[in-house]
This record gives sequence, structure tokens and C-alpha cells, in this order.
Amino acid sequence: MPPFTVLHVCMGNICRSPMAERLLVLAVRERLERLGVDPTGADALLHSHSAGTGGWHAGEEMNPPAARQVLGRGGDVEGFAARKLRSDLIDAADLILTATADQQEYVVALRPDAASRTFVLGEFGRLLGALDTTALPPAAATPDAVYARGVALVAAVDAARQGAGALHSDDLDDPWGRGDQCFSRVADEIEETVHPLTSALLP
Repeated sequence: MPPFTVLHVCMGNICRSPMAERLLVLAVRERLERLGVDPTGADALLHSHSAGTGGWHAGEEMNPPAARQVLGRGGDVEGFAARKLRSDLIDAADLILTATADQQEYVVALRPDAASRTFVLGEFGRLLGALDTTALPPAAATPDAVYARGVALVAAVDAARQGAGALHSDDLDDPWGRGDQCFSRVADEIEETVHPLTSALLP
């Protein structure tokens, strides 16, 4: 039940998935501001969090260049701590977005019943772009409405993929150890999915 919960997954949970986690929160807050709704209520509408398939960085802060991207775009990095993916996190998520197809396979191997709500981030954005959202439950900035619309949206995107796998181009490059330019490109690609997702969820 509400809030609609999105789990972002990458390898170490210090670069790609934390950026996706916080850029989605930022997109929701910005959308609420445009609607004239108090953005501090974003947490009641949507819960965005993340984990890594490996636990090497557990407890660490976001990688500094990843944090710079989030902060530079108006987001918040406070309170972030990396963690390893657990089955209960998958079970509680309404939508799971992975950085790569390998991580999607990892999630589904851990929890086969999560296959219908687990997507590579770029794959979800690509399929969402071709979706007719008029058949979804009505959009409103309330927890129940966002939850109902979100669950229906995930089911519609799953139906749209018709069992086809993700494309190689859907994967996010791993920017770890690379320069700010690479992190900026990856953050741009994340926004290409989280902005349309936010637009689809909220009026």
C-alpha cells in the first residue's frame, strides 16, 4: 500500500542507484511545486530508495562525483548510506529499476515473483515513452492516487515489453572511477526516465 515504492539497484550502491534514488525524489518535489503543492509531502506519495548487488561499500556515503551531480541539479544527498540488496527490499517494492540487465537478472534470480515489476532503467523509460497513459487510474497528488496509478503503470509497461528482453543500449554505464563528464552523462540518462515516470504518476 502507499506510498508507491521504487527501488533502484546497481552494483555497489554508491554511484548509479543513489543518483537515481535522489533524482527521482527531486523530480517529484519539482512537480509538486509546479502543482502548487507543498513539496515536503513528497515522501508520503513516493518512496525512492536504493541498494547494491554487492555489499563492499555498505555504510558509505555517495561517491563524491555522484553527489556533485545530485547537488548540482538541486537534489539532496543527506542521510544516504550504501547497503546490500536484500530479498525484503525487493518484496516491498512496487517498481524495481536496475542500472543494467545483469542486475535485473540478479534481482529476478533472488525473487522470481518480482520479474513483472523489475526493469532496466533505460528499458522502463523507453517503454514508458510509447505508452498510452489515458487508460490509467486518474492522477492526483494524493498517496492513494499515486499508488493506484503507479501499480497500474508498472503493469502496463510490463505488458508493453511482451516478454522481450532489455536492449544493450538500455544499460547505464558504470561511471565509478571516471570523470565528472561521465557522471553527468549518466545522470542525464537517469533523468530521461525519472522525469517521464514522475509526469506519468502526478497530474
